[in-house]
Amino acid sequence: MMAEDTTADATRRLNVKKQTLDDAYAAPANFLEIDVVNPVTSMGVGKKRYTDYEVRMRTNLPVFKVKESSVRRRYSDFEWLRNELERDSKIVVPPLPGKALKRQLPFRGDDGIFEEEFIEDRRKGLEVFINKIAGHPLAQNERCLHMFLQEPTIDKNYVPGKIRNT
Repeated sequence: MMAEDTTADATRRLNVKKQTLDDAYAAPANFLEIDVVNPVTSMGVGKKRYTDYEVRMRTNLPVFKVKESSVRRRYSDFEWLRNELERDSKIVVPPLPGKALKRQLPFRGDDGIFEEEFIEDRRKGLEVFINKIAGHPLAQNERCLHMFLQEPTIDKNYVPGKIRNT
């Protein structure tokens, strides 16, 4: 009889509190929202055109000291982040959207990598990429991710490492 009582106690469901409407529609306990928006094509040095994107982040995760940020990043900045994470972290880093080398060939009859449709497809791909990475608990501790999301300019001479919560 004693063994039956302890088994019943051990397997009984926990008393779960019923969720109220206030609970259901309240702000989530932990959230991390990253949007890649507002692509802008500019003329760089030597009449080289490039497109950069606004990367907006909102979070309440304790690992991020800054809770809201907005920075502009080029495709090459996303490549830098991917390479840093591949080299220094233990996570499997997802691929970036393609480089579109054929679109960069001269004498094309279109705008190549500066066509609106291509820029929008790339924007969507970059947003998926950064959300996959930022959503990974191990990546959230990487200094390069914090710099990418929150610093106006990326210091490529930074010292790789983990963010310490203080």
